Amino acid sequence: MSNVINVILPIFGLILAGFVCRRTGCLGEYAATELNRFVVWLCLPALLFTATATASLEEIWHPGFVAVVTIGTLFVFFVTLLVRWKGKRSLSDASIDALSASYANTGYIGIPLCILVLGDEGLEPALIATLIVVCVLFSVAIVFVEVGLQDEGSASKALRKVAMSLAKNPLVVSPILGGFWAASGLEIPTSAGRFLDMLGAATTPCALISLGAFLAKKEQAQEGGAAALVGIKLVIHPLIVWGLAIHVFALPALWAKAALLLCALPTGTGPFMLSEFYGREASVVAHSILWSTVGSIITLSIVLFWI
Repeated sequence: MSNVINVILPIFGLILAGFVCRRTGCLGEYAATELNRFVVWLCLPALLFTATATASLEEIWHPGFVAVVTIGTLFVFFVTLLVRWKGKRSLSDASIDALSASYANTGYIGIPLCILVLGDEGLEPALIATLIVVCVLFSVAIVFVEVGLQDEGSASKALRKVAMSLAKNPLVVSPILGGFWAASGLEIPTSAGRFLDMLGAATTPCALISLGAFLAKKEQAQEGGAAALVGIKLVIHPLIVWGLAIHVFALPALWAKAALLLCALPTGTGPFMLSEFYGREASVVAHSILWSTVGSIITLSIVLFWI
């Protein structure tokens, strides 16, 4: 448990910093929104571009592991989406809720934990899972959010508007451009690489401070439904992935353990960034991130002990 706490504690520190700064007036009323815009338009696109531009086929070509994480994660996303959409949530809000239930914090928590538990060999599955989460899952969620925002009577007009919105979305364009760069075989120039690395490194702290500033708002909508999302993320998601890894794809022990550990992680900041970017009510997702991180101290300790 001490290992889990040492990795997770800085997350609470950054959320608390944003909370205190907003409550004391060090950050203004629109700090959460403006910080989030900075992350969405600059930091995260730089991170996504670098991740895809520097990935090699040899590093990510582990089809069994990719299938387990992708199928398990998308299954959780689509089932949660349908349940929330059939309830009282709009398609856009249900998509963000579904992202909260399936978006694991693979980068900030997953990479150090995998290396800690599995040694240097744990880095590769952690990087693959990060690419799946931030590129594949995130892009799927954005498509459904965009579809939900359209009110066109004509299907062709709605599809055209969705396509145009996606083409202008930095979170969709940046990994695609990174993929083209990787396919070209060119290396990123040193100065450009440092520029991108500096922006990418600011993604997590700025997103967490933005989250803390949002939570400092004295008036928020009810966060009903956050508990269900936390339960799905910390319990249902890892169980589904573990079942696929062992009983369906029969992954080697190290890769099966990595898949379980990575999908047992709490919700990352991606869903909050998306809800703020699209101007949706962010209370549910903000509380699901906070409480899944708190709950993961116990659930991740159980997973680590079992592994």
